[in-house]
Amino acid sequence: MTLETRIQQARGEIPADLVLRGAKVLCVVTGTYIEGDVAICDDTIVGIGAGYDGARIIELHGQILVPGFIDTHLHIESSLVTPFEFDRCVAPRGVTTAICDPHEIANVAGSAGIRYFQDASSRTVMDIRVNLSSCVPSTHMETAGAALDAQDLLALADHPSVIGLAEFMNFPGVIHRDPGCMAKLHAFAGGHIDGHAPLLSGRDLNAYISAGIRTEHESTTAAEAREKLQKGLRCLIREGSVSKDMVALAPLLTPVTAPYMCLCTDDRNPLDIAEHGHLDHMIRSLIAMGCDTLAVYRAASLSAAEAFGLKDRGQIAPGKRADIVALPDLAACRASLVLCGGRVVDDAAFAARDVIAPVARDSVRAPKVGARDFRHAGNSPDTPVIGILEGKIITQHLREEIPPQDGDKRPDPARDLARVAVVERHGRNGNIATGFVRGFGMTSGAIAATVAHDHHNIVTVGVDYDDLALAVNRLSEIEGGFVVAHGGQVVAELPLPVAGLMSLDSYEQVHARLVELRSAAKSLGVTLEEPFLQLAFIALPVIPHLKITDFGMVDVDRFEVI
Repeated sequence: MTLETRIQQARGEIPADLVLRGAKVLCVVTGTYIEGDVAICDDTIVGIGAGYDGARIIELHGQILVPGFIDTHLHIESSLVTPFEFDRCVAPRGVTTAICDPHEIANVAGSAGIRYFQDASSRTVMDIRVNLSSCVPSTHMETAGAALDAQDLLALADHPSVIGLAEFMNFPGVIHRDPGCMAKLHAFAGGHIDGHAPLLSGRDLNAYISAGIRTEHESTTAAEAREKLQKGLRCLIREGSVSKDMVALAPLLTPVTAPYMCLCTDDRNPLDIAEHGHLDHMIRSLIAMGCDTLAVYRAASLSAAEAFGLKDRGQIAPGKRADIVALPDLAACRASLVLCGGRVVDDAAFAARDVIAPVARDSVRAPKVGARDFRHAGNSPDTPVIGILEGKIITQHLREEIPPQDGDKRPDPARDLARVAVVERHGRNGNIATGFVRGFGMTSGAIAATVAHDHHNIVTVGVDYDDLALAVNRLSEIEGGFVVAHGGQVVAELPLPVAGLMSLDSYEQVHARLVELRSAAKSLGVTLEEPFLQLAFIALPVIPHLKITDFGMVDVDRFEVI
């Protein structure tokens, strides 16, 4: 549509393409309501607050119109479905823009994985922005399926979906001027660089921000977020399936801070989306906790757009992209109509998409393992143990006395000490590392997954070595996914054949399989609400305090394998 046509429709000289009639607009700048129609030309809002004629008119009497929601940081792979199914899953809930970091698939398939997301982004109903994964691999203490340097990232930077560099997780590398980190920071200097700095403060935080970092989502307390806000970072309130920081940060979200705070989900699976929601869940929860309604909707839209330089959206106003959510009630936040770029989000819109074939099939090349591979040698009873903190990806670094028996320190369900192991699955070296974890509550069997941030080797937790071996070997047979084994039998599984991360099924089917997996895990004594994503973060060596990779147990505070 031409500029001249937009101006004509805005003045009412000719009918608008689409008119939303009878609702009132929540202005996220002034906090007031605007009466009158909303006129749309193609993908752009051209008029508000007046009467308009339109080629198509949608009556929305009694509704409130708010700007489309923007998820400012997430990994679509953690939804366990392809970008097209993710689109179908969350766009009807009002999410019109998703700023994703595809570093999960990038750690498996490299540049090809990022290009797959870029290609998909041009075909989805919602607007998917694909920031470039800055840490592939995340550290030098793991075996990933690929490695991307500054030149690799620059080769991907000219795609229209790219805003900048995704979360820079290797904060020690930034602070201590690692050459590889410096090359990436220099390459993207002046552009948007997303941050990732859990528990960082003081001069180290000053140094990290001075590198050009602009946004950050790892705050787990209001005090941590306040310091980051005071030092110029835009803070993203996160509520994922494991990392649940919304309650802790809610007191900090006020009309004063809202312009500098945003919302994100990071990692959220179909169980939580189906049972609770996505950003819509965050919005209604924050309002229910007493946060100012305007502040919440501003953080979900305009503040997010401005934080990431998306000047064309975030407000229902002339000249802005027509990303609009119609709500019967602001507090309930349940969309009755969603527009993405002026297009009504419905089954017809999803059916019209040009879906592309996935990449990174047959990516699980792990060695076949046996029960003996899960023995844990050691002469000293003093043993490091990963302590799970439910609802957080931060773990405790515990020490326990575990006497060896016949050269093996065995799991002890009575003390909630389970075996944790990582098996290298990219076919590079066949590494197997073992250790101990507390917090799963497991009394029998084993669970295993190829979703293991960010290297995505196989990670498994169990108390029976035969079941551990069975679960790991089954993952190779199904091209990756989740497996629950008990008594020598596979009792539940979810194949994830796309890079060992995403299903080719619908999100409804994936949700149903996850319900079965959760039930199977609980039958082993597992007490965690979300055991499989919790399992995935045990292997992420950029989150304090103790983790495990295929290299061994990692003391994240010292940033070394112990």
